[in-house]
Amino acid sequence: MKTNVTMKDIAEKLKVSSVTVSKALNDKDGVSDELKEKIKALADKMGYRYNTMAKSMKDGKSYNVCVIIPERFTGMTQSFYLKVYQSIAQKLEERGYYGIIHILPSDDEEGLKLPRIYHERRVDGFILLGQPSKEYIELMQSVDMPLVFLDFYDENADVDAVITDNFYGAYELTNYLIQAGHREIAYVGNLFSTSSIQDRFLGYYKSLLEHKIHLKQEYVISDRDDRGSFIEFDLPEALPTAFVCNCDQVAHLLMERLQKNGFKIPEDCSVVGFDNDIYATLTSPNLTTVEVDIDEMAKNAVKFICEKMDDETAAFGRVAVKGKIIYRDSVKRLSE
Repeated sequence: MKTNVTMKDIAEKLKVSSVTVSKALNDKDGVSDELKEKIKALADKMGYRYNTMAKSMKDGKSYNVCVIIPERFTGMTQSFYLKVYQSIAQKLEERGYYGIIHILPSDDEEGLKLPRIYHERRVDGFILLGQPSKEYIELMQSVDMPLVFLDFYDENADVDAVITDNFYGAYELTNYLIQAGHREIAYVGNLFSTSSIQDRFLGYYKSLLEHKIHLKQEYVISDRDDRGSFIEFDLPEALPTAFVCNCDQVAHLLMERLQKNGFKIPEDCSVVGFDNDIYATLTSPNLTTVEVDIDEMAKNAVKFICEKMDDETAAFGRVAVKGKIIYRDSVKRLSE
């Protein structure tokens, strides 16, 4: 295989101009989507690689995108955001960019310290993955550089955001429990922690309202403190028949707690989660949950940041990506 494949080589194979190949590989207008895909597929097959250094010297861009993830969303017990980052990095590479991950230490978040890569001017844009503090969000907004929020949004921030459809996913999950005969349904999550937890609660609450089920305050159970660290569940004396958990890890911890206290799942309590990450199948029984479309979220985030880096006036607003329920064995049907 030729090691220094050029755009001209690709153009000759497809009998098109080098300008057409350049436009396709850089996602510019003037080339049909079908031809773009054909050119990109052939470029991959031939082993074409962008000469990023040469491009950088020519147009003054680094071709790096920094993906910032707050430290509390990473580690041995957190796999979701690292899977999202993998998808982002892959899609950035397809567009000729490199994804550089920055795990934001808690001290830097509290001290409002920007990543060193920003001060060294080695990055063209930021994707903020996972919701940091309000103050850090404001700091990122003050940076004169393209920025996209991923998996959260901020009501006061005029920043493009890609989220999963948290509201509708939790709404559908709660409808499923009600259709299975449950009417005593609790929600597990700190409502003041993230926009995702809030929206999932609102979806759960809308389902209760539609079915004329009164929300009991003791059925809103906090799972973490204001810093995002998990806390002991304060369970009500009279247990509900079902729990809607804001994520699979919390569902896993809740099931462990209930089983330790002698309750069987789903015989005594039904439990559902959100994300369809590793915890959904670590639980016994396996967890009914909402599967988040990670690839579609990453695809949108990369599209937004790349277009914003090319055109500072580009704006997309807030985009919600629909998930789907994965039905497993953690729910008991109480009635037909």
